[in-house]
Amino acid sequence: MFRIYADLTKFGIVIFVVLAGLAGYATSYEVEKVFDWHHFLSLLGGLFFLSSGSLSLNQIQELKIDRKMPRTAKRPVASGKIQPAAAAILSITFLFIGSNLLFKTAEMAGLLGWLTVILYNGVYTYWWKPKWIFAAIPGAIPGALPVSIGYVANGASFFNLDSIYLFSILFLWQMPHFWALAIRFKDDYAKGGVPTLPAALGIHKTLFHMGLWTFLYVFVAVASPWFIHVSWVYILGVFPVTFKILQEFWRFYRSDGRERWLAFFMWVNVSVLIFLYIPVLDKWSFLFLPRV
Repeated sequence: MFRIYADLTKFGIVIFVVLAGLAGYATSYEVEKVFDWHHFLSLLGGLFFLSSGSLSLNQIQELKIDRKMPRTAKRPVASGKIQPAAAAILSITFLFIGSNLLFKTAEMAGLLGWLTVILYNGVYTYWWKPKWIFAAIPGAIPGALPVSIGYVANGASFFNLDSIYLFSILFLWQMPHFWALAIRFKDDYAKGGVPTLPAALGIHKTLFHMGLWTFLYVFVAVASPWFIHVSWVYILGVFPVTFKILQEFWRFYRSDGRERWLAFFMWVNVSVLIFLYIPVLDKWSFLFLPRV
């Protein structure tokens, strides 16, 4: 039963959403402020249930597409393990619970939560994804908002420099992440009728676009001192990881997408958590290490 639930809500993505929100929350939290467990757990619960509801709703929306693609045909709704009506009830319940918890945390957190749902389940699912090969770019907006939801939960402004940094990192990461998947599962997306860069432009041009966004992604990470306060954690975390990402991308590009796919994909995915948590580790390192 848990396996069906995990597959329906895409549990791994939900955990990632919660971790992103936690990074935003920890970055904006005032050190002198008394910690409120109820407020903190409301945020995490809100992100957990809202993302669970949104992702399970997406499986109902993309039922026909999922059935055409071997990679997604075994998903609970597409395979018939759970009926669409039951999945819809569960999805609506999760969305209600998550929305309620986020609005209790902060009004702006609730509003950004619903903006995420509208953009992802509405605009992206029905307009961008089925009609545009570059849908990953605007689609990255709702994908990046969870870190902003966590950030504004403490009453901080969305437009603060450290907030912009966090949003930019999570936004830019999604292009190399998604297009790497599009290369790997090119035939699957074609069977599902989903327009993607590899199918429309070919692997070489897709790698070119991936390279542009990968360089922009690592540039923002390296430029993080202009957005956030950093110290030794920055040197230890960012520089080796950016070097490894660029190295693996070059190997992947040089093979025209035939080799080093997994290495590049894994380093890109690991890097986003490192880049998001650099401000957190730097801000709260005084709890574990003495200031020099």
